[in-house]
Amino acid sequence: MTEPAALPSSFDVAVVGAGPAGLAAALQIARSGFTTALIAPPTRPDDVRTTALLGGSVPFLKQLGVYEAIEAAGAPLATMRLVDVTRRLVRAPEANFHAREIGLAAFGINIVNRDLTRILDEAIAAEPGITRIAEPVETVAPLADRIDLVTASGATVSARLAIAADGKGSRLRDAAGIDTTTWAHPQSALVLNLAHDVPHHDVSTEFHTPTGPYVLVPLPGNRSSVVLIETPEEAERLRALPDADLGLELERRAHSLLGRMTVEPGRQVWPLSSLIAKCYGRARIALIGETAHTFPPIGAQGLNLTLRDVASLAEIVTEARGRHDDIGGAATLAKYERARRLDVETRTRGVDLANRALLSDLLPVQVARAFGFFLAERIGPLRRLIMREGLTPSLAAPRLMRGLDLPRG
Repeated sequence: MTEPAALPSSFDVAVVGAGPAGLAAALQIARSGFTTALIAPPTRPDDVRTTALLGGSVPFLKQLGVYEAIEAAGAPLATMRLVDVTRRLVRAPEANFHAREIGLAAFGINIVNRDLTRILDEAIAAEPGITRIAEPVETVAPLADRIDLVTASGATVSARLAIAADGKGSRLRDAAGIDTTTWAHPQSALVLNLAHDVPHHDVSTEFHTPTGPYVLVPLPGNRSSVVLIETPEEAERLRALPDADLGLELERRAHSLLGRMTVEPGRQVWPLSSLIAKCYGRARIALIGETAHTFPPIGAQGLNLTLRDVASLAEIVTEARGRHDDIGGAATLAKYERARRLDVETRTRGVDLANRALLSDLLPVQVARAFGFFLAERIGPLRRLIMREGLTPSLAAPRLMRGLDLPRG
């Protein structure tokens, strides 16, 4: 961290937020040749959640130079298995999606968030184009030619563009006057990691239950991460169980697929909600990640969608620089809005629809859901299309997600 007295006061871009979204954005923007400030207190080291980095996220992280470390710290995801255990009158058939069917050794890598954050932190520390300021932003003042950010110590940081990666309750989003559409879900997610006796063979298994998915995602060795979506009351009850009792309950719910389970330290319960910003950029502020969109941890979409935000924004501001346009101006932010709206809306609404369909007891909904699974399992071209589009949308995917360099400005 740079000492406050030695801080430069003006930058091309200021990134606010030091979670994976903010770290990736600061690293990519700096590598694109912009002087960059990263403003945020250090992130929490105890986040036991994991992230599956899939599809276009892989070439994006490779060009950032961090994928090798991520690969070493995580586990490959070679197969996605979906199993309906709802015991309803009409149940969906089991569906298996294999990466080899679309020419990949694995769909991507599953990694614990604290390891991902550590790897990105190390890359940030080695990047000379980034000035890190480990303080919260207290005041945000968008102006005609710049945006001024005042930190807790009273230091003022000016930039032509601010990237808001400061989460659901974003101070920057509020300063830009951007409203959100939000809605709650009748569920909470119990998140933890565990060891098990039977190897997972790089297969991620998602059991569909009447209250939501129960997902076992590979980690290195005979270990997996767990996301169990339940009613809020049941999620809290499970969190309070002794380790041995919780391990037995998780094994029972997994039908002993991975044998005896041993719960590792650290359990978290997260109430589920969704959020979509009504605008992704205004007043020299661009929104990325959970500042712009939030939805339940279903289908491994969250951070992959966020990295597409980062890749798209980096491409747009680089093109703006090449045309000598204002990188934080209204035209640049409007182009970012157009580039991201369809992807964000379809992913957020799609996850919401899938969750509602799973919870529904209506027979027509059960039949439609089961028929969709049947078609995906039996029709190879459709299954492969679902896999490719599920990883990265083919329509207007950012250059960095397709393994291409940014245009030179």
